[in-house]
Amino acid sequence: MKEKNNANGGKGGRNPKIDPSIHRHVFRLTEKENAEFLSLYETSGMHNKAKFIISLLFEREVKTVKIDKGTVDFYMRLTSFHSQFRSAGVNYNQVVKLLYRHFSEKKAAAYLYKLEKQTAEFAALCRKIILIAQEFEDKHLKKEH
Repeated sequence: MKEKNNANGGKGGRNPKIDPSIHRHVFRLTEKENAEFLSLYETSGMHNKAKFIISLLFEREVKTVKIDKGTVDFYMRLTSFHSQFRSAGVNYNQVVKLLYRHFSEKKAAAYLYKLEKQTAEFAALCRKIILIAQEFEDKHLKKEH
């Protein structure tokens, strides 16, 4: 009998795996999360929870978002400036109406001429800001493919 065991190599059990899964990760779920996980697992039709989790982790595309504080700050300031620019446009319309209502035609035209000069400067400044914003967007915000 001893001779028979020696002929088989003397070892029993399973054949060892080529690439065994030796790394273990543990996570905890709340009741609600666990119920959702079990629901997803049951609808998947898989028979092994570990394989189901692995398929979720590695077969789906995971998107990562990198938030640049400087970009967010620039966007917030640009948005604030845009709202100020819009309010200046509303004020411009109100000033024109008031000029024609409270002054003579000649005096209103003189004030409108001054206002027109300021508006031209304001428009030039706006164009510069738009160019700077587009340049910033091209350099820092465009997605690289």
